[in-house]
Amino acid sequence: MALHGSIDATSSPTKVTRAASRQRSWQARCEKTNVRPITVQDAFRTCATLLADLDVHPRVAMQVLRHARFSVTMEIYTQVSDKATRDALKRLGDSLGH
Repeated sequence: MALHGSIDATSSPTKVTRAASRQRSWQARCEKTNVRPITVQDAFRTCATLLADLDVHPRVAMQVLRHARFSVTMEIYTQVSDKATRDALKRLGDSLGH
């Protein structure tokens, strides 16, 4: 299985063509709106991370990103910010009475 939109020997020609077409369309939109171009995967990762920082339930984030598998959303696209990590550790400490 290809991760982060990369192409490997198991990718079907249809998937490769769709991914390339989606990336071209995305780049054209970035240019048209004078937005710094990033990859489609980076946009997904940014969206997933922002949703996590907003405490959006992971299943909801999965639906927003239109992923079929929860693991794709959580393991590949979502990055936890330092602030979110600190907040979680503080809440854990508070719940333990520390």
